[in-house]
Amino acid sequence: MQRFKEFITELEFLEVEFLAILFVLIPIWIIYMAIRDILNKRQTIKHNFPVVGRLRYLLESIGPELRQYIVASNREELPFNRSQRSWVYASSKKQNNYEGFGTDKDIYAPGHVFINPAMFAYQLPENHPNLKDPHFLPCAKVMGEYNQRKRPFRPYSVGNISAMSFGSLSRNAVTALNRGAQTSGCYHNTGEGSLSPYHSHGSDVMFHFGTGYYGVRDKDGNFSMDKLVELVEKNAFIRAIEIKLSQGAKPGKGGILPASKITKEIAEIRGLPMGKDILSPASHTAFTNVPEMLDFIEDIAENTGLPVGFKSAVGQLKMWEELADLMVQRGKGPDFITIDGGEGGTGAAPHSFADHVSLPFAFAFTSVYQIFLERGLTDRVVFVASGRLGFPAKALMAMAMGADLIQMAREPMMSIGCIQAQVCHTNKCPAGVATQNKWLSSGLDPTFKSVRFHNYMTAFRKEVLQISHACGYEHPCQITMHDVEVGMGASRSTQTLADNYGYTKTPVEFKGMQSLLDCPHLGGLGKNITSAEALTKAKATH
Repeated sequence: MQRFKEFITELEFLEVEFLAILFVLIPIWIIYMAIRDILNKRQTIKHNFPVVGRLRYLLESIGPELRQYIVASNREELPFNRSQRSWVYASSKKQNNYEGFGTDKDIYAPGHVFINPAMFAYQLPENHPNLKDPHFLPCAKVMGEYNQRKRPFRPYSVGNISAMSFGSLSRNAVTALNRGAQTSGCYHNTGEGSLSPYHSHGSDVMFHFGTGYYGVRDKDGNFSMDKLVELVEKNAFIRAIEIKLSQGAKPGKGGILPASKITKEIAEIRGLPMGKDILSPASHTAFTNVPEMLDFIEDIAENTGLPVGFKSAVGQLKMWEELADLMVQRGKGPDFITIDGGEGGTGAAPHSFADHVSLPFAFAFTSVYQIFLERGLTDRVVFVASGRLGFPAKALMAMAMGADLIQMAREPMMSIGCIQAQVCHTNKCPAGVATQNKWLSSGLDPTFKSVRFHNYMTAFRKEVLQISHACGYEHPCQITMHDVEVGMGASRSTQTLADNYGYTKTPVEFKGMQSLLDCPHLGGLGKNITSAEALTKAKATH
């Protein structure tokens, strides 16, 4: 007891001593900072208001967080408001993602989306696949079927992970997404940073490359067919190949990876030197025009046997018309086309490009789809939609316009911890998602976060299905442009998508959910296991 009292007395002495040191050091620190600020010739506020002026820069640095959590209302933020983020977070954590006491959104505002339910909802018959797995929702079309590719592919999930490279995202983030994709059945797009070990945990993969040809380039930086064929043969989980022409965040510019985010591992995977920014060229060297691009697509499909498509932002339509005309003449073309909205994405982009170059998704997609519709080509192509569509109602609107698949990037990032700090380009992502900082990324546990993504993706598909059933349909591919209306403001009521955009999408051939389950080209989990069973198995393994 006596020793304990002596110990406490010693602690009290140390505490007094520590406080005394602080009383001496704090004034010295303030004087030092004041002198530095007075001598500062670059920042007027610090010079004119020594020490106190630093509060201005402190408040500026935490401004986004203050607005996000304190100032902004549930519906007024961009790119994702608090209500949207809360739905992703709650869904990924399997918490209550419902909304109480009615919507807080202004449903009379122009642009508000209304989905028209049927008087009687679709009722699942006995032994229907969705009675066993309420998250089962494959693509209604098969990639590569029309062009008779050797390895056609029916994606298991209408929702999938969009192009995000290892390098842009941390290894733990990519691992979490890939493991979650494996258990939920969706495919994982590699982004243009090439296939990494972290994309290889079991999910279907869409291999994506851009103008830098990372992972499939020769020593001079040109495209190498031999390397692509070798990559596909070694990795049977690669089910499709996507060529990036441009992306919504920066159309007309190549990918940008700051030197601060380049590690030795990333440099080796991409086949590049360290120490400087990676700037992909703005244009491809493997082809320079539409006819050459079609030849390139056919060459890749012939050599790999896989469905091949491309991703592009949309602006001028002349080349899209040329593409469609050539597809009619040749009877060949891309197996899928990804339309990327100008809403931007996870990549670093110049301010003017992110804000002003290329059309947003709704205008971009409808412009392109109509070109293919007029030429009778819509059945030959799987249309992939991208651009803030990772929410059930938005995804259904895109599918009503003619989209067959949804690719999403930032919503999956939020499901594994992204807080919309908007510092993806700085290597300082506080959530460990978009950074190569080892300390920051170590806080993201791939095993734990993969479950979060699995929960988000299955919740997304379940709600898409539930809304489709409410409209009287078995599958969202059946939803039409007359089933969705857009608010035009109080004075003009609403207009259907058909009236607003001036076309009606081509009906998609659909023979029932059971036929999709029985398809020999079905990817993902296949027909013998549900997503819930896959998750249980993965938890036991990890």
